[in-house]
Order: sequence, then structure tokens, then C-alpha cells
Amino acid sequence: MGTLSGFAAVLMWSLLALLTARSGAVPPFQMNALTFGIGTLVGLVIFVARGASPKVFRQLPAVWALGIGGLFGYHALYFAALRNAPPAEASLIAYLWPLLIVLGSAFLPGERLRWFHAAGAVLGLVGAGLIVTRGGSVAFSPQYALGYGLAALCALFWSAYSLLSRRFGTVPTDVVTGFCAATAALSLVCHLLFETTVWPQGPGQWTCVVLLGLFPVGLAFYVWDYGVKHGDIQVIGAASYAAPLLSTLVLILAGEAVLTGAIVAAALFVTAGAALSALPLFARLVRQPGRRSVRP
Repeated sequence: MGTLSGFAAVLMWSLLALLTARSGAVPPFQMNALTFGIGTLVGLVIFVARGASPKVFRQLPAVWALGIGGLFGYHALYFAALRNAPPAEASLIAYLWPLLIVLGSAFLPGERLRWFHAAGAVLGLVGAGLIVTRGGSVAFSPQYALGYGLAALCALFWSAYSLLSRRFGTVPTDVVTGFCAATAALSLVCHLLFETTVWPQGPGQWTCVVLLGLFPVGLAFYVWDYGVKHGDIQVIGAASYAAPLLSTLVLILAGEAVLTGAIVAAALFVTAGAALSALPLFARLVRQPGRRSVRP
């Protein structure tokens, strides 16, 4: 169930590009404040429905630092990287986080990194690179060193958040509600300091903002937290490279992008990488067809 939760987060993140493209010209930090605010409401609804106790928010400072640093730090660094480096190169560096999750999992208790995990993650990275660069080349220039560094920190923040969350596996996912609330508040402060307010125009754009807050910037973080704590983190990490591919396919189906040879090649790389990383999963399925094939 945990591994499937991780997959669910990846599927929801595939809607991010389309919904963002159709949400108008809302500045990044203002969008963060709006969507993470809605994401906080999602958590509160789940919290009340489960009858959880407010005591769940009494966590160690390290837990709060990790959660807020992961959610807010990742997005702040990503926006800063895009402002200081070309989008293709910055995005490609930022998307090293699935590979870092797979490699870093070797240092987690009870985990063992095998060659097919690493090979699958590398194949996924190649596929993501084809999507980000649209089959073209990348040109890293020293003048954008700051942007590249920020993008690398972005990848490091999210991979560290995901890996270290597993070390706090006993912390209930309900606490992510607090992480979202803090991220919304910090994003609002950054918006007021650095941006000019631009509101969505019309019901269509507002609908996209609400959907962003409900799913890619809301529920996705809750199921991701559960997934990295209780699922096969190596398989989840490698499968995360499907996010940019699925996102592009969603854009194609919506008429916002065109199918190209690079996208087809990326699909092959990502699929091969995910399949390779999931070899143990398939092996368990073959050996024990009547039993669950993923970790609870």
C-alpha cells in the first residue's frame, strides 16, 4: 500500500504543468500561498474525518524543520534557480532528486542498493532529460553557476526530505497538514516582499488554482509522505521520473503540446528504468501470486 501511495503522488504531480499553465499569471510565491493554503484544508478535512488528536502536532523541532524545509525550501530554491539559469538546464539539475533518493536509500536501515536500482534511476534521468530539453542539447555556462547551484540544492532538499522522512516513520502523516500551513504562511511573506499581486481571472483560472491545491500541491504531499515512510522507496524514487513524462502526455492530450520523437524515446527510457528498478517487485509477484507484492 505504501508503494502505491508513492505512485499516486507521482500521478497527481503529472497534472501540475497543465493546471499551472491554465491558472493565469499568478506569481510563484502567491500561487504557493494559495495552493498550500488549500492543501492545508485538505489535511484538516482528513484530520477531522479520522478523528485524530491535536497531540499529533506535538513533534520534535527536527520533524518540523524537516517538513517545512522540504516543502517550502524545495519550492523557494526551484523558483530562485529558474530566475538565475535557463529553465531547461535548471530543471534538469533539479530533477536529480529521484536519482538521489535511490542512491541515498542505501544509507537507510534495512535497505540495500542493488545495481538494477541505480541503473533504473539513471535510465529515468535520461528520459527526464529528453523531456526537459525537448530532445535538444543543454549548454551549461559558468555565468549561470548561481542558478545551477540553487537547482542542485533544490534536488538535495527534496531528496533529503523524502529519505529522512523514512527515519521519522512513526510520525503520523497528519503532521503534513502543519507543514503545508507553514509553507503557505512563508510563501505569503515572500510574496508580499518580492512580488506584485496578480489574481486569477474568471472561473476557469480559479478552478485550476483550486484543483492545484487539492491534488498536486495538496493530497499528493500526504500520500507521498505515507509512501516514502512505508513503501519501497527505491522503486518509488525510480518511478518518480515518470512525472515529467506523464505531465507532458497530459499536455499533449489537452492540446497544449505536440507528440514528438523525443517524447516517445523518453517514454521508452522511463518505462525501462521503472521496470528495471522494480525487478524485486516483479520477482515477488511471480513467486507469491496469491500474496501482496508490495510492502504494507
